[in-house]
Amino acid sequence: MLLGIDVSTTGAKALLVNTQGEVVASATEEYPLYTPKPLWSEQNPEDWWHGCQRAIRRVLSTPGVDHAQIQGIGLTGQMHGLVLLDKGDNVLRPAILWNDQRTGPQCEEITRRAGGLERVLEWTANPVLPGFTAPKILWVRQNEPEVYARVAHILLPKDYVRLRLTGEYATEVSDASGTSLFDVRMRRWSAEMTGLLEIPPAWLPACAESHVVSGSVTREAAQATGLPAGTPVVGGGGDQAAQAVGSGIVRSGVISVTSGTSGVVFAHLDRFVAEPEGRLHIFCHAVPGAWHAMGVMLSAGGAFRWFRDALGQPEHAVANLTKEDPYEILTREAATVPPGAEGLLFLPYLTGERCPYPDPNARGAFVGLTLRHTKAHLVRAVLEGVSFGLRDSLELIKQLGVPIEQVRASGGGARSALWRQIQADVFNTELVLVNVTEGAAFGAALLAGVGTGVYKDVHEAVNKAIRVISSTAPQPDAVMVYQRLYPSYRALYRALKPTFDALTN
Repeated sequence: MLLGIDVSTTGAKALLVNTQGEVVASATEEYPLYTPKPLWSEQNPEDWWHGCQRAIRRVLSTPGVDHAQIQGIGLTGQMHGLVLLDKGDNVLRPAILWNDQRTGPQCEEITRRAGGLERVLEWTANPVLPGFTAPKILWVRQNEPEVYARVAHILLPKDYVRLRLTGEYATEVSDASGTSLFDVRMRRWSAEMTGLLEIPPAWLPACAESHVVSGSVTREAAQATGLPAGTPVVGGGGDQAAQAVGSGIVRSGVISVTSGTSGVVFAHLDRFVAEPEGRLHIFCHAVPGAWHAMGVMLSAGGAFRWFRDALGQPEHAVANLTKEDPYEILTREAATVPPGAEGLLFLPYLTGERCPYPDPNARGAFVGLTLRHTKAHLVRAVLEGVSFGLRDSLELIKQLGVPIEQVRASGGGARSALWRQIQADVFNTELVLVNVTEGAAFGAALLAGVGTGVYKDVHEAVNKAIRVISSTAPQPDAVMVYQRLYPSYRALYRALKPTFDALTN
């Protein structure tokens, strides 16, 4: 058996799978998120470790599970978070998370000091963004000098749990790619960026490929978790890269589209390819010697949830009586409306946007409303608008020369047959579901199998564990409608940006 551990923002998940890829046991332990000031987002790393201990003990207590059969452990989790430790491995302050927005000025300062965006892309392949790790380090230096003076080690969230499990300071290439301190092209820490920011290389953990064994469970960790001492722990992956492995996105042409609260489009790259304007994330993949391109929109399923909560009170009332999901009632209404919602467009920028427009001032909008439009039209327009937003990332990926043969859907939005059909039609590509719904923890478990010799490589692991279970083909008539509408959707942001800025100000 193989154990995957996911240190997510909401909780620690332990997932036990057998070598055929069948889930044996799963447990999640939640922990709190703190927002002590506006734009701040923090967690206590000790909460991660305690959550992991409890989740691991729960899966190990599953009837029929023999602890001695665990061949290896893989780690994954939220990316970009900053964990600062002193010489005694004591946590110096709460971890600053991926969704913390306090570091805008530091991002601008780093880009300016580097000589501009072009130089930053040359060094790290990605712009410096508030979610990334490097500007958080600079913020601590400038605002908490007494903390910064005691720093001896810098770790990412999953790698703090690794330290507690193995006693090793280590990370892997996919998670390191999101720090703004990593040379993504060369798969190593960036001497240029660490030198510019005067960050001692000794503070950074050793970095290896994602399947490489980074240590083994110590006796102390074995007592805390119930795991056998000496069990190998591999590098694992950042949550998106590990989820891609767990969905089979390990070759060119197979793309994943995740419609969760946010929307993520993920493409495997056989070779390093730069996105010249930094509109896509270009990171190292958890597949050795490969990279990935990733586009992120901030409101995907979140836009549908907003509509449900703001305008779906009647559907909520019906759902309480019929025990249905209000989303199912809303999508049933939307299915009565033809593709294109009779000329109604929805811009899904309810929380600003990241890709292809990194603009916190961007706002949502319905455009084209007439007296003919009903709530059903509004619902369909939301589903179509989010799908158009995901297509924006797909178009950028196509511009990198990546073929798009098949799209694998995941996330809450993938549960809706209507939404899957809309996405297949908007993308004009086959959309499929796979048998795995466990996401990043499953991918981490497969990487553990590769690193410990259970599988020859990542491709063998994926071939054994993952299979397509359903397919949605694009409908030619609907494809034609969306091909005509997409340019109008694309024109809306530039037309409305002055209004967005004025409203924000």
